[in-house]
Amino acid sequence: MAAAISIKGLTKKYLDVWNKTEITAVDNLNLEVEEGEVFGFLGRNGAGKTTTIKMLLGLIFPTEGEASVLGKPLGDIEAKAQVSYLPENPYFYDNMSGWDVLDFYGRLFRIGEPERSKRIQKVLEDVRLDPKAWKRPLRGYSKGMMQRIGIAQALINDPKLLFLDEPTSGLDPIAHAELRDIIVNVGKQGKTVFLSSHQLPDVEMVCSRVSIIHRGKLLAMGPISELTAGEKVEIQAEGIQNGVLEKLQSLTGAVEQSQGRIRIPATDADKVSDVIDIVRGAKGKIISVIPHKRTLEEVFVDTVLKAGGD
Repeated sequence: MAAAISIKGLTKKYLDVWNKTEITAVDNLNLEVEEGEVFGFLGRNGAGKTTTIKMLLGLIFPTEGEASVLGKPLGDIEAKAQVSYLPENPYFYDNMSGWDVLDFYGRLFRIGEPERSKRIQKVLEDVRLDPKAWKRPLRGYSKGMMQRIGIAQALINDPKLLFLDEPTSGLDPIAHAELRDIIVNVGKQGKTVFLSSHQLPDVEMVCSRVSIIHRGKLLAMGPISELTAGEKVEIQAEGIQNGVLEKLQSLTGAVEQSQGRIRIPATDADKVSDVIDIVRGAKGKIISVIPHKRTLEEVFVDTVLKAGGD
């Protein structure tokens, strides 16, 4: 599958004129985002996420390295026509209605009528904004409604690639869940979504792969299923005699026993075969073997702390 985003050795340095020092915001970053995937871009505040996005959008220029977006070099006009961006805190004129905002952006993309009106209606329906609010001034919109308009304007040009920066930040639980579903639906349309977010449970639910950066450096990248796979396994069995129980305790450590069943809450994955052999050799029965799974938040915290995060 082709890469929607390809980054090789991307670096951005700034000069601190007050302290006369050089600050590296993004440091030799390498990653690829495949077409059609929802990709999570994770990092703490100041990790270099927004700087990276701005370079990919052609808003600022890299100090070193190179990147391509939709197969085109950074800043390419053809690529920009197929890209959209929703910043963390978008600003719209609050005297305009939601429809007016989308009409304005549709005109910027030179979408003529009647296609423009058809597309405005479609994206408003896609983001599930109440039709009663379409022609109301934005000053009366809630935070969740404003985020819907933000995503709608990012969809008005029917882009191939969307950059979303904290799209669910500050929303109530219902709006939060609905916006998350909207992002999932955007991905199902075959569009590539580059999602920067601190809402790690959301990222875990909607993204196929993620990357973690810290102080501008890439620390980890891969499928969520692989990153969250645990190293411990829980095993339950029944029909175990006391002598066998002692053997299992010696092999695995803690073993719990209740109502004729035993539970080994956490043993190393490489000991599973030995446990099964012992149980079956004693004519016992294995009930379940359950790999432990870490949350994405646990993976993120462990990764950053090991890198010296504070």
